[in-house]
Parts: sequence; structure tokens; C-alpha cells
Amino acid sequence: MRSVLFVALAVAVALGGVVSVTPEAAAKAGREAPVPVEGSMVLTGEVRIGTEGQVEGFTLDQREKVPADIADFVDRSVQTWRFEPIVREGKPVHAKTLVAIRMVAKANAAGNDVITLESASFGGYDRNSTEQVVSLKLQPPVFPSAAADMGGRGEVIVIVQVGRDGKVMDVVTEQVNLRVRGDQQQMNRLRELFARYTANTARRWTFRVPTTGADKDAPYWTVRVPVNYDFSDSERNVGYGQWNIYIPGPRTQASWRSAEQREKDSYGPLAVGGVYMADASSGPRLLTPLGG
Repeated sequence: MRSVLFVALAVAVALGGVVSVTPEAAAKAGREAPVPVEGSMVLTGEVRIGTEGQVEGFTLDQREKVPADIADFVDRSVQTWRFEPIVREGKPVHAKTLVAIRMVAKANAAGNDVITLESASFGGYDRNSTEQVVSLKLQPPVFPSAAADMGGRGEVIVIVQVGRDGKVMDVVTEQVNLRVRGDQQQMNRLRELFARYTANTARRWTFRVPTTGADKDAPYWTVRVPVNYDFSDSERNVGYGQWNIYIPGPRTQASWRSAEQREKDSYGPLAVGGVYMADASSGPRLLTPLGG
């Protein structure tokens, strides 16, 4: 199971965390069913792994910027983890790995924020790696003028199927999360615009494919790429240890992925500018659930 923390009013997971497209839209949205709003936070650090796969130590990056109760929650969760032992030359060894942890906060009926340790990725994104899919040409999409006229902002998570020649075989816009609210019709329109512009641009991206490692002979690779739609960097950037508030969109599955791959998939932390391999054998293998 996932680690869960109940914190009274720790996070502004409410419609106050996002802005309205127009005053008229805010009024209409207020008459409709409430929209679900979430907060996410990505924290990084280093995990030290013992010869039996146990966690021997954990260092949270920039701890001074993280609320104390959140930092303690992450510490307790990580200490319960157990990895498949790292073996070199036939013997288990002590090891270290970078980790990125994504937490999600949602408000419950009691007015508390339910915070879950949602996913974790190990090893990090290395542009110089020969074992990972690395971007060569990742031109961002143009901001749709119709969405700009509406004051739209959001983030698209796109799944890309990369062929052995480094070109895109297929694209699926997995999820569109909005940072503005309106009535249902307006939000559907914004999601459609952001998804279509992202998919059309992503088909022209190119990548460097793995030449070493366990996945180098795969017939294709699946990667996730986050794409931001905001008016300025100052509006987009959320500081380390702060919550990013958004209205989550529905998730769309990639048809080329198997049911087993979808079931095992964890929606990991996605920082803009990175390319994140799915269904690949990268980083240490965690044997226990995130909650221990």
C-alpha cells in the first residue's frame, strides 16, 4: 500500500489554489458539481542500500525548505523500503541511488488533506547515459492562441513510443492537468487544445536510444515527457518543498502497452525538461510497497 499522512489544513488543496478563466466561468462553475483539486510535491534525495537490500540511510535534499511534518513522513516511509540486493562480480555490495519521490494531497470529507507517497523513481535522468532514452530534438509546442485567449494554463503528460531509429512511432496524451478552472465545457476545450498541440509537436521529436544496458535490444521504448503551458516562467515554477495545485484530467492508456505493464506502472515524478522511461529496467528494484 501507499504511505498515507493525514494533516489538518497542511495544503491549500482547494479551488483557491487555481484561478478562474473568467468571472462568469467562476460563477457558472460554482453552480456545477465541485471539481476535484489535487496538490503534488516532488522531493529528491539519496538512499543508501545495504548488502541485503535494506535501507541503511536516507538524505533528503534541501530539508530546510520542506515542512517538518512532510520531511518526517518521507523519512519514516523510506526506512521501510527494501530493495533487491545490488550484486557486483557475483557478490552483494553496499550501494547508493538518487531518488525522486512524488507525493499527492487531496482533501477528504473531514476537511483534512490526505497526503500519499504516490510514486518514486530511482537513478535520475542522465542526458549522457547510454542506457536511457535521451532527447535530441524536443521542440516545445506553440501555445494555442484559443487557449491563451481563454487564460488557459496547464500541463500535459505525453507518452511516446520511440523506435530503434530514435523517431516517434506513436503518441498518446496521457493526462492534461489544468491550473485554471471554468465551466465543464471550457475545461474540456482547454484539455482538447493542449492535448492536440502537444501530440502534433511530439510526432516530430527525435531521441538517442540505448546502446548499453538491459533494454538496449528492445524493439521500441516507451517514455513520458511533461509539457507545460504557462504564460511565464514565474507563473510556472513552484519552489522546492511547495505544493503544485491543479485540476487533474482523466488518464488515457497507450494501446501498445500490455495490461501487465499498465498494472505495474507507477506514475513517477516528472520534472520539465526530462525524458522518463516507462517499462524499463533502470535503477535499483524496490521490492516492498512505498508504504512498507
